[in-house]
Amino acid sequence: MNPADLPVSLDGLRGLHLPSAAGTIQGEIVAAVALGFLAALLVGLARALRGRRRASLRRAALRELDAARALAPEARLVAQARLLRRVARTLEGDAATAERGAAWAARLDRIFATDFFGQGAGRVLVDGLYRRRGEAETGMVDAELARLLARIKA
Repeated sequence: MNPADLPVSLDGLRGLHLPSAAGTIQGEIVAAVALGFLAALLVGLARALRGRRRASLRRAALRELDAARALAPEARLVAQARLLRRVARTLEGDAATAERGAAWAARLDRIFATDFFGQGAGRVLVDGLYRRRGEAETGMVDAELARLLARIKA
């Protein structure tokens, strides 16, 4: 019989109905909902822990930078250079701290997305640590380092 040959009548249609076990929730549905909730919880927890790690690195670096401001200008620059080495090691591993000179400046510029260490006043932290500096130049380096460390996302 062709569907076109059937009489058109809505009387033979059955209304919407639930499966035979309508009063109980099926175990597969409960398991799927529970697994979905658990997966969402794990993803949220992983993101929170990752964000906390970044924030704690940022906070620790800014706290140490602030503590270095109490030092004499020459000692302050050395403390800041050590801080940069530790931050780079934390963000990129031990291989990052083995570089010297222009390679180190390029790595710092890449980590912080700037040209402060290769072209700007931050060069003093790369190759001129033991030359005498004025307080004004050291203050400028302090301000820029604080800005760069506050942007740590890595």
